[in-house]
Amino acid sequence: MRLVLDTDVVAAMRSPSGASAAILMAAMEKTVTLLANVPLVFEYEATCSAKEHRVAAGLDEADVRIFLDAVAAMVEPVVTHFLWRPKLRDPSDEMVLEAAVNGRADAIVTFNIRDYGAVPGEFGVEVLQPRDALRRIS
Repeated sequence: MRLVLDTDVVAAMRSPSGASAAILMAAMEKTVTLLANVPLVFEYEATCSAKEHRVAAGLDEADVRIFLDAVAAMVEPVVTHFLWRPKLRDPSDEMVLEAAVNGRADAIVTFNIRDYGAVPGEFGVEVLQPRDALRRIS
């Protein structure tokens, strides 16, 4: 299964026993393929490095960099050949959709399903909450 994680990477960092963290473990075990483009990796960095998330995870800046390096090492890079903006109600989700479509993802994994609406389905991409994606993987 080929997946694009929205900013659920921060959920994995903050809750190592949650579904998002389990998806990262599945990627590490090569059970799933995580996809990301450069803008999305920068978004992961910005979100995970925010003080509120870093403190909630009990990590210092060096630990966050190690975590992000590990995530970046697991993803299959996606080159964005086509842009379809604007398609979504939240402009910050456009890069997630572009990574999914250009990377031929099976699904986008997010806690914010409403933000995507039916648009990903137009490209054959499902939108799943982390727990639902994890059920499909298992």
